[in-house]
Amino acid sequence: MKRSLVPFFAVLALSAAVSAFAANFDWPQWRGPDRTDVSKETGLLKSWPADGPKRVWLYKNAGDGYSAPAIVAGKLFTMGTRNDEEVLIALNADDGSELWFAPIGSATRNDRGNGPRGTPTVDGDRLYGMSGRGELACAQVSDGKVLWKKKMTDLGGSAPTWGFAESVLVDGDNVICTPGGSKGTVAALDKKTSELRWQSAEFTDSASHSSIIPIVHNGVRQYVQLTKKTIVGIAPKDGKVLWKASFPGAGAAAVIPTPIYSAGHVFATAGYGVGCMLAKIGDSAEAETVYQNKNMVNHHGGVVLLDGHLYGYSDSAGWVCLNFKTGEQVWASRNLGKGAVTYADGMLYCVEEGKGIVALVEASPKGWNEKGRFTLEPRTSVRTRDNRVWTHPVISNGKLYLRDQDLIYCHDVKQR
Repeated sequence: MKRSLVPFFAVLALSAAVSAFAANFDWPQWRGPDRTDVSKETGLLKSWPADGPKRVWLYKNAGDGYSAPAIVAGKLFTMGTRNDEEVLIALNADDGSELWFAPIGSATRNDRGNGPRGTPTVDGDRLYGMSGRGELACAQVSDGKVLWKKKMTDLGGSAPTWGFAESVLVDGDNVICTPGGSKGTVAALDKKTSELRWQSAEFTDSASHSSIIPIVHNGVRQYVQLTKKTIVGIAPKDGKVLWKASFPGAGAAAVIPTPIYSAGHVFATAGYGVGCMLAKIGDSAEAETVYQNKNMVNHHGGVVLLDGHLYGYSDSAGWVCLNFKTGEQVWASRNLGKGAVTYADGMLYCVEEGKGIVALVEASPKGWNEKGRFTLEPRTSVRTRDNRVWTHPVISNGKLYLRDQDLIYCHDVKQR
């Protein structure tokens, strides 16, 4: 009897090991597990065939919006519209079949495209998503049942230029969000009840479109957020300002990209001619500006940091590589139009916003070295006049996930 149990337990152990391995490459929130858009996944294709990597499935009912996917335990979560409402959507990540959808508020409408902008955040058995009108909802992962909602207007906030676009952060027992306004720019809510824990009363900038990142600097955990006027570090315990630096985005229509932290420094960038800057966090309440220039004028496609170099699209020069410490341009290329970027296994995945071209490029300070491209097909039919393919690409468990409004694409990029 004892001998016969050995194979049984061996199978269980193997199954657990496989499950744990697969979970390592889940993508539970905006820009991945640590909000850097840098995946640790390996074993992916280093070049693509002429027609691109194989498409596994196509989902056609996401509605309006730019929400990117969050992927956990074989489920894909995103946001879109249905019947003039913004909704949370859950799909089977392997075959694209719909599992459920849950309305969370009235649909956002403007001339840069309708629907939600933010990516939902998965935390255990709960999902958190912000509508374009600023209604934060918490829903059950299993069936989409909405457990609570909280309006940013109740926290003194008002919608920024193109609606609320934040992908909220779940940290410990709290959900961290950015209502903006005189009651405090940043707020912490109890993730189970939505009860207000604190609001940053001494930091009262209006909300922009950037999302918060958590960092640990000199052993101290803090939240970093970017507005049109300020880069700021906030204490998780009570919302006190730890440090701040002036950011030159006050005249811009929108400030969107997520800031990047490394070794005591925070990099921030914005479009509309604003450019970029690097701030050094010190012992004082005012962070030191290391450089400020227009070598990276990133509108909303995002930037990734790899081995001391920044990669992304700059409105002033095309796709560029910058030295993180100095801000100097290493190379620039116009081989692909303006777009969004993510990174996995030595490669940049670049999505051009106008024609829907997806390119695979080596992440190297030596220059633009492209290893394949394809064009998204079919294209959406619900586009408004002034919007583009603005959803950021996501890599998770050997799959590349892309979106063009109501259409979500899944491509196999795993080496075989």
